[in-house]
Amino acid sequence: MEKTFGKARGMAQTALWLLLAINLFNYIDRYILAAVLPQIKHDFLAGDPNQNTKAGSLASAFLISYMCAAPILGWLADRISRWWLVGISVAVWSLASGWSGLAASFAILLWTRTFVGIGEAGYGPAAPTILSDLYPLERRGRTLAYFYLAMPVGGALGYAFGGKIGDLLGWRWAFYLVVPPGLLLALLCFFMRDPRARSTSNLTARPRPQLADYVSLLRTPSYLINTAAMTALTFAIGGISFWVPDYIYSDRGSEFAANPNLLGNINVTFGAIVAVAGLFATLLGGWTGDWLRQKFASSYFLVSGVGVVLAFPATVAMLYVPFPGAWICIFIAVFCMFFNSGPSNTALANVSLPSVRATAFALNILIVHLFGDIMSPPLIGAIRDRWNMNIGFLTVSGAMLVAGIFWFWGTKFLPADTATVERAGPQDRLSI
Repeated sequence: MEKTFGKARGMAQTALWLLLAINLFNYIDRYILAAVLPQIKHDFLAGDPNQNTKAGSLASAFLISYMCAAPILGWLADRISRWWLVGISVAVWSLASGWSGLAASFAILLWTRTFVGIGEAGYGPAAPTILSDLYPLERRGRTLAYFYLAMPVGGALGYAFGGKIGDLLGWRWAFYLVVPPGLLLALLCFFMRDPRARSTSNLTARPRPQLADYVSLLRTPSYLINTAAMTALTFAIGGISFWVPDYIYSDRGSEFAANPNLLGNINVTFGAIVAVAGLFATLLGGWTGDWLRQKFASSYFLVSGVGVVLAFPATVAMLYVPFPGAWICIFIAVFCMFFNSGPSNTALANVSLPSVRATAFALNILIVHLFGDIMSPPLIGAIRDRWNMNIGFLTVSGAMLVAGIFWFWGTKFLPADTATVERAGPQDRLSI
């Protein structure tokens, strides 16, 4: 028994570390584009009166393919080895990132970002589902918080790495250099064992998804409200995070001393803030959600709602406080926005039946991007082309308050929906 426990625990920890490393490169690949955006605009869009609108469409190209492919690949993840799907997906997006560096025109660059989205669509629904299969309810919040640490840290490294490599070697090399580690991580996935491949204790086959299981997602208030809140927040974060380095460099560069490497330094500073604030916020949010759950069954939504409501005034202050004081506002805003990462995704897993959990994450990905950040980067770019960036940021940041309202509303449904899934059984995960 002790040997089995040790083996199961080792399998879970190995899966967590590997998926964390992959997620890290996932967000590095995403945010390299934002870091080198001014250089790309110079090469492909110089003199175009709609250059910022078109530049924002690079984010939309990725997101459209990501959200459209996610439901298909999420459905597939409930039926085949999730590790094989993750491995293939990581290889696809790594090669597509390298292809971005080879782009000879803006149109080709749009296509490369589309393939990056397809690759990440296979990974996005499967990875958190593997961890939910491996870890029990009482440890799931902390586990997913560790996994989602890659969002701020990977995003920060993407800004810093992309900015510095862009300054030293040119923006194309920033895309070339992420290919080898991505392919290595993809290879490691093929040596992992899907937790669902084990035999259950009574030797019966694991449950197969039924139509009623899928329908139950659409009848679960906590799932729908959580998805609505995440959509509103994604709308805000997606637009702001894409434009912040370019905004500081182009709109407020005069507040800094003359520096030939100003863009690289802005990316490094912003990346460091995202890494530190996001790391501590993600960890603290996950731990706080688990700790408060002993007293409040709706703790994951409470934590998420409080964090996002506090992010709004900090984001607004960033636009009007002069640098270097504005960096403090950015730190507070980033901290508050990432506070929900672990709790909101944990709630998503907790109210989804194990047999359709990958599909639940995939459907969530489709919705949050379709109605969220697929629109906000080009919207901010269009507003900037016609007015200014401050109006663009103010327009999208109001969605943070909408997200908070949704999460506070969802607190009345989360306890019952979580209990329903826990009673449904059998739980298709290893006991560790």
